[in-house]
Amino acid sequence: MSQHLALITGASSGIGATYAKQLAARGTNLILVARDEVRLNLLAQSLRESHGVEVSVLAADLTNHDDLQRVDHEIQQNKAITLLVNNAGMTVEGEFIDGDIAKIQTMLTLNIVALTQLAHTAAQAFRARRNGTIVNIASVLALVSESANGAYNASKAYVLSLTRNLHRELAESGVRMQAVLPGLTRTEIFERAGKSINELPAEMLMEVDDLVSAALRGLDAGELITIPSVEDVQLWQSYEEARIAILPFISLNKPASRYL
Repeated sequence: MSQHLALITGASSGIGATYAKQLAARGTNLILVARDEVRLNLLAQSLRESHGVEVSVLAADLTNHDDLQRVDHEIQQNKAITLLVNNAGMTVEGEFIDGDIAKIQTMLTLNIVALTQLAHTAAQAFRARRNGTIVNIASVLALVSESANGAYNASKAYVLSLTRNLHRELAESGVRMQAVLPGLTRTEIFERAGKSINELPAEMLMEVDDLVSAALRGLDAGELITIPSVEDVQLWQSYEEARIAILPFISLNKPASRYL
């Protein structure tokens, strides 16, 4: 990715900031997007000094329509951008029914609406240039409906589904897609949701440097879906084979015999 230009959302901390550091180490120039302009500027200066790359800052709250439009416009107009890391996201504490619906709606705006608009714009721009990569940060909870906050899980299942479909639409375009499905990762997202990271089982908590390093290696290997913690890749392949096996039978002209 040397000499490429990547736009990273949610870049002030956690997974986004770590993508910035590891991509800068590969020689990638950067546009950093997040709400906290002070933290973005500190990170940008550090990366310029450490790696000699060009780093610009675009302070934006992606739940704000005007801010989202500014980031969208940058992707449309800046033809040097070859990589979008759609990382900005949030979670909420507690179960869905007892949760604060206003916070849940803000989460859905960030995790789904903003991500969708930027992915749509990047897909159009990259397809026209016949070059580019879109990385959508989902979650292993995209595969889990039975635990955590149902709206959060659903938002990440949406990201996974959207990524699969974009991969199909862009198959012959020269544009690459990747969905990254982190498990529990040592970032600030838990504190922001009101939960202490120290309450999490240590054996389930991945360091953010390890997560991003694995995700980038998965991208290098051409993976569409990267689950960094799964050692036995056959488990994922079996899951996919079972999902695909049912597809010929999910829409037929008669009900199954058990319903007759």
